[in-house]
Amino acid sequence: MKMTGAQAIVESLLRENVEIVFGYPGGTVLPTYDALFEKKVNIHHVLVRHEQGAVIAAEGYAKSTGKIGVCIATSGPGATNLVTGIADAMLDSVPLVCITGQVASNLIGSDAFQEADIVGITIPITKWNYQVTKAADIPAVMAKAFYYATHGRPGPVLVDITKDAQMEMLDYEYLPHVPRVEPVHKHSDMKFIEIADMLNNAKRPLILAGNGVGISNAEDELLKLVEKATIPVACTLHGLHNFPSDHELFVGLLGMHGNYAPNIMTNQADVILAIGMRFDDRVTGNLAKYAKQAKIIHIDIDHAEFNKNVKSFISLQADAKFAITHLLRYVQPNKHLEWREEFRKLHEEEYRQVIQPELTMQADIIRMSQAVNMLSEKTDGRAIIVSDVGQNQMAAMRYYRFKQAKSHITSGGLGTMGFALPAAIGAKLANPNREVICIAGDGGIQMNIQELAVIKQEKLPLKILLLNNNYLGMVR
Repeated sequence: MKMTGAQAIVESLLRENVEIVFGYPGGTVLPTYDALFEKKVNIHHVLVRHEQGAVIAAEGYAKSTGKIGVCIATSGPGATNLVTGIADAMLDSVPLVCITGQVASNLIGSDAFQEADIVGITIPITKWNYQVTKAADIPAVMAKAFYYATHGRPGPVLVDITKDAQMEMLDYEYLPHVPRVEPVHKHSDMKFIEIADMLNNAKRPLILAGNGVGISNAEDELLKLVEKATIPVACTLHGLHNFPSDHELFVGLLGMHGNYAPNIMTNQADVILAIGMRFDDRVTGNLAKYAKQAKIIHIDIDHAEFNKNVKSFISLQADAKFAITHLLRYVQPNKHLEWREEFRKLHEEEYRQVIQPELTMQADIIRMSQAVNMLSEKTDGRAIIVSDVGQNQMAAMRYYRFKQAKSHITSGGLGTMGFALPAAIGAKLANPNREVICIAGDGGIQMNIQELAVIKQEKLPLKILLLNNNYLGMVR
């Protein structure tokens, strides 16, 4: 089938079942925009007001659905405006395909108008990137981009396509990318029996659930494992919505802004099962003192995370859903009553000393914690909460009681202020029938405040809870 390179880009998006694209047009990407609009294609283009808004909206779309988020930008400043969002997606394992225009191939390296080496710039912050200079390469490169975005540990990819490649003709044939060697993680039942035996014999076991649980859609399996083995479970920031907050075995949020019980009891546990988490510094604190008494079982899809920060007794490279499903065959019921009672006492202490005072109403003050708590009650913990970075984020994760999967979207690894508004737009477009609420501070909301126009443009019933304390609270 004869078509232009630009038409091939659009056709590839259709073959990958892309429904929404976030973008901002410019000179070197105009052929692709022409192809997008020259015929009625079943792709909804969302015109953002800044390229950072495009990539972060694509993140919100991806995080709330598990699908690949797609964004488009022109060359030079358009492409470099994507960089923060791409880095954010890399650290938080978000599948994105970012398409950028580039100057004509004969001008590359000549410091042409709006030329930037976006491939070189994004090497450290993408799973894979590639520059296309010939139209004939577009189908294969696009197929490879969508493959790499989701296979293994998800992440962002970038495809940079010169303007002349978009305008050339080619014979189009689209085939899904098939790697020469498909990575296979084979594990014998003996490995799962060994892990289960450790959990079955533990006196003080603790499960730490991270982002990988949600990425693999293993929330139900995690619930079954926790209930069968009766093991307390704590969650990371990105894992917070992977386990119901009102469950008796949920013991709270890990990390420096988390809850007393899981942070203290991590250093009392004898066996820790960590699933889909990377033991970053916000969770561990002082590594020299972190969980030295525990035998740590680390399950993750990415082998690079093993023994990077915390030494594990057993490292198992596997998808979380696959691993938990196999563990369920061998774990045994065990009440752990004394161990659970220790968590309960610590929770009561935190509630008395911290939570209750934070939620006590005062005549002339509305605390962030009170506002978020009221929001949690009003929505029954079932809204999609998109929080920004700062004290508003801490209030959201501590005082909103999540009861549904894929309900908490935030910038974790990079800590990108200005994240919430565009990410909430992406989440609402992806989930028109769910309540989506953007929680932001007065600092972060201003960083991408131009995207308010998109809410009006798209007629989105999106709610914003602005927690304005009139200063940069985290910095102060």
